Amino acid sequence: MKSTIKMKEVTEPEGPDEDGQSREDRFARNWSWFDSHAAEIYGNHRGKCVCIAGEELFVSADPREALAKACAAHPEDDGRFTRIIPKENLSRIYVDQG
Repeated sequence: MKSTIKMKEVTEPEGPDEDGQSREDRFARNWSWFDSHAAEIYGNHRGKCVCIAGEELFVSADPREALAKACAAHPEDDGRFTRIIPKENLSRIYVDQG
């Protein structure tokens, strides 16, 4: 799967464009779905890569395969995202270096 980067020069700030807002809305719906199913996802898919698209879960050991499954099922959903579920449930410490 080949990725495409699109760039647009903005000279007058107009606020978010419609496409960007729609994409953000789709991402928010997918994230909300993920958040409400996180315990089940983390409990059942440790060591795997997951992709959420169309408020649906796609799982694979290979991130590209998870993404390909999601794109095939929901090609219109550009608000999809992937996560790698750690193999072990460990405490993690995050430090702001700034």
